[in-house]
Amino acid sequence: MVRPPLGGACAPGFEGVRTAFERNFTAHGDLGAAVAVLLDGVPVVDLWGGYADAARTRRWERDTLVNVYSTSKGMTALCAHLLVDRGALDLDAPVARYWPDFARGGKGELPVRWLLSHRAGLIAPRAPLPLPAAYDHARVCAALAATEPWWEPGTAQGYHAVTFGYLVGEVIRRITGRTTGAFLRTEIAGPLGARVFLGTPAAEHPRCADMVGQLDARLLAERYPGVPRPPLTSLDGHPLAAAALSLLSVPTGDVNSATYRTAEIPAGNVHASAHGLATVYAALGGTTLVGADTLAAMRRPQGRPGEPDLAMGPLAPPGTDVRWGLGYLLNTQGRAGPNPRAFGHGGAGGLNGLN
Repeated sequence: MVRPPLGGACAPGFEGVRTAFERNFTAHGDLGAAVAVLLDGVPVVDLWGGYADAARTRRWERDTLVNVYSTSKGMTALCAHLLVDRGALDLDAPVARYWPDFARGGKGELPVRWLLSHRAGLIAPRAPLPLPAAYDHARVCAALAATEPWWEPGTAQGYHAVTFGYLVGEVIRRITGRTTGAFLRTEIAGPLGARVFLGTPAAEHPRCADMVGQLDARLLAERYPGVPRPPLTSLDGHPLAAAALSLLSVPTGDVNSATYRTAEIPAGNVHASAHGLATVYAALGGTTLVGADTLAAMRRPQGRPGEPDLAMGPLAPPGTDVRWGLGYLLNTQGRAGPNPRAFGHGGAGGLNGLN
C-alpha cells in the first residue's frame, strides 16, 4: 500500500507510536487519522496523516476536525462536573430539583448521579419520535421527562447511547441557561484554546473531515478473534439495544452536512481535532478544570464488578466488563494501557479520548 502523507512529530522514546500510526494506514487501510498525547501538559505525540475526504482531495492537517461520536459524552460529562466543582450541581439531588417536569413517570427522586452512570433506565422515550428527532433537543427532552424508565432506576446499568446527552445537557441548560455547546465553548474549549466544538460554527466546516463508510466487521473480527458477534445491522432479539439506538435517526449521509455539524447532539456530534481533545483531557488530569476531589469522584466506580449492561450487553463480546465512573468508562480490562486509573470515553470508528 502507498504510504500516505504524514505530518507531526513524536518526542524521543515515543517513536513506536509513530510506527503503529503509520501501520494503520499501510496495513489496515485507514483513510485519515490523527493522534495526540500530552504528558504532564507537554505534547509528546502529535501526528496526523492521510486524507479528510473519500476522494483524497483534502489532506488531513493538524487542525482537521472529526465527528468524535460517543467520545462526545466525555465532554458533556465534563461540563456537568464543572458545575459540581463550582457548587452549582449536586450529584445526589433529584434531577427534578433542576428540571421539575422530569418528576413525571415516577422519576421524582431519581438522582443526577444515575444520569451520568447510565443507571437511570431512560435509554429512549417510550413513545416513538418522528425522524430526525435527534436535531430537536427540546422535543427529545420533553419526551424523556414524560416517560417511565425501562427498568427500576439505580438497580442496573444500561448504556444510554443517545439520551445521555439530552438528559445531562438539559440539567446543564436548566442551571446555566446555556446549551451544552455554549457552555463547553465558553468554559472549557475557549479558555484552553482547544479545537473542540459542540454545534460547530459554519466557518469551521471546511476543516471537518468527512465520515466515510460503516464500522468494519473485519476489524472487529481481528480485535476479537473467534468471538461470535451479532450482525451490526440487526437488533432482532435485543429490544433494549434497539430502544437505546432508536434516536440515531439522522438520515444516512447527514453526518457530513452543515445541518448535522451545526446541531448540538451532546452524546454524539462533538467535532474536535486530536490535539484539541488531548488538550482538554490533559487539563483535566492536571486539575486545571476541576479540583482533586471532583476528579476522584469522576472515576469512582458506580456499578458492581462484572455487572451486565442491559442495553448494549447483547452486542458486546462475552466477558466484557463495562464499569462506569460518572460519565466515563473505567480501565477495568486494561484496554487503555497499564494504568488502572485511566478513564475516558470512546466512540464509533476507533475514536477515543483518555486521561
